[in-house]
Amino acid sequence: MADRPVRKGKPSTTLRVLRKENLTPHMIRIVAGGPDLSAFEGLVCTDSYVKLLIPVPGVRYPEPFDMQAVRENFPREQWPRTRTYTVRHVDMAAGELTLDFVHHGDQGLAGPWAVTAQPGDELVLLGPGGGYAPSAEADRHLLVGDESALPAIAVALEAMPAGAPVQVFVEVEDAAEEQPLATEADARIHWVHRSSGADLVAAVREPGVPAGTVQAFVHGEAGFVRELRRYLLTECGVRKDLLSISGYWRRGKDDEAWRAEKAAEKAAESAAEKANA
Repeated sequence: MADRPVRKGKPSTTLRVLRKENLTPHMIRIVAGGPDLSAFEGLVCTDSYVKLLIPVPGVRYPEPFDMQAVRENFPREQWPRTRTYTVRHVDMAAGELTLDFVHHGDQGLAGPWAVTAQPGDELVLLGPGGGYAPSAEADRHLLVGDESALPAIAVALEAMPAGAPVQVFVEVEDAAEEQPLATEADARIHWVHRSSGADLVAAVREPGVPAGTVQAFVHGEAGFVRELRRYLLTECGVRKDLLSISGYWRRGKDDEAWRAEKAAEKAAESAAEKANA
């Protein structure tokens, strides 16, 4: 799940649920389609993402849906809630777009929606956006994340050149949450089980500083993301331009609170940089 801004003015995309599948006990795949799918042709980023718009109960929005009109004419508390999801797959020939949802019972907004979604249900999306793809400049690749980043990691692995050396570390609850990951790369995939008390940061550090030019993708819970950012930049010497890193969520915070906290942190960092300039 990436939480980055989508460009203002980008039109929304309305699709309909075609089918769904339970991939693991806590991962649901939704396949959707519709005429608006043409907006997703030619995606180049392996972390391409959309913002799913979840209506506020009791609020009627313009038809056809127009997010710009909503922003201009509705109070902010009536704007649809947004949740960000990686585009797992697009099949233009079949007219299908695939999104994978993590769900934990009644917690959150998008997870419960995915649990109850039925064929014919409407999805309104903003996007796509994105910023990462495997680079031919890298000697080796590092992919790290939890369930929220697993779809993007899976897409990246599918796009890796044949034989490319890749280290992958994915934190999930237990073995039941592991998924097959297809790739032609020389990938070493490590599943880190949260239920066993295993530590994702320790697992990444254990092999030591990787040799050569490393491109890294590190996304997921903000706590381990912050620790690994420091490790990769200061101890491993990974170049900033070859590091894609973001906290998708923070433990103990809902999405709105986490976005507000991230905005405050970025403002503080910007002010500190200007003060030190």
